[in-house]
Amino acid sequence: MSGNDIVKYITEEFVKYVDMPKSERIQYKQKKKETKQETQSQLSNKWFGMLPVSFKIWRNNHKR
Repeated sequence: MSGNDIVKYITEEFVKYVDMPKSERIQYKQKKKETKQETQSQLSNKWFGMLPVSFKIWRNNHKR
């Protein structure tokens, strides 16, 4: 991709976002936040195996 293509793509995405009604933007942000949280847990599992999951379970059990 050339520099002009990147600028064009970013501009199009920005215009789409600005043209959205406020309620849709809020839903979009919430959906993006949920997806980000799911992705973070998957990445920790991918890079570190079951260690983060087991630590999280252990910590939650000992808080009670």
